[in-house]
Amino acid sequence: MNESKQSAYAKRFNKVLDYIERHLDDPLSVAQLCQVAHFSKFHFHRQFADYIGINVARYIVLLRLKQASYRIAFDPKVKIVDIALNAGFETPESFARAFRHSFGQSPSEFRKNPDWSRWHAVYQFRLPERNTVVNVDLVDFETTRIAVKEHRGPVEQLNAAIGCFIEWRKETGLSPKDSRRTFGIVYDNPDTTEPSLFRFDIAGEIRETIPDNAYGIIEKNIPGGRCARVRHLGSHSRIAESIYPLYRDWLPASGEELRDYPLFFHYLNLLPATPEAELVTDIYLPLA
Repeated sequence: MNESKQSAYAKRFNKVLDYIERHLDDPLSVAQLCQVAHFSKFHFHRQFADYIGINVARYIVLLRLKQASYRIAFDPKVKIVDIALNAGFETPESFARAFRHSFGQSPSEFRKNPDWSRWHAVYQFRLPERNTVVNVDLVDFETTRIAVKEHRGPVEQLNAAIGCFIEWRKETGLSPKDSRRTFGIVYDNPDTTEPSLFRFDIAGEIRETIPDNAYGIIEKNIPGGRCARVRHLGSHSRIAESIYPLYRDWLPASGEELRDYPLFFHYLNLLPATPEAELVTDIYLPLA
């Protein structure tokens, strides 16, 4: 298959994957998915499994379980039975069986002590890379005081630090619902950094002194200055598809120089309240 045909084939599959992500709450049939990108229904099952690495039915189940697992871990006030029914399972028992089969924990065990490493391993799909065209704005970012939960270690454990930060926010009442922005500060590229050395800060805007706490939350600043800004739409797990064009294509052609501060994210909406397909994240690249 030549390069142009490969590209066209990838685009067709991306249409199918986008459709699945945006319609997880709806019934999804093979006939529907074939129509989305004009695949033959007689060959679609095999094409999907060969391309993605798992069959289409399993892929849909795992995405539904992923959305449910965020709610189980980060929204403890919601009953697991309600999460199960909202995830499209006929009964809580069928949801619990599928959950344990996938993650090795029952939903209640996951809520108490999620095994994020095993969870993360389940979602290592062979997804086609999307050739994202980024639109870059040059903006002035004002110095911002932030409360920070530092994550140091494998990216697979990042969700544990996020859960800790969410609990601290709830305890203090310093919620993003009160017009407080949420940030992620990316010190290292997880694709090229030794897992034990990976650094990432989960952060929230503050206007007051951080009280003494048992969560390890500390105060820092995001320094003000010029930044290149790109908006990423969709899952955080695919955010690299908006970052790489910024470094690879835009920066060399722009004539700009980088400032000595890491790339950072501003999360305009958040899991689990927002489905992954509807997430909006602004990426900031600090400039000299």
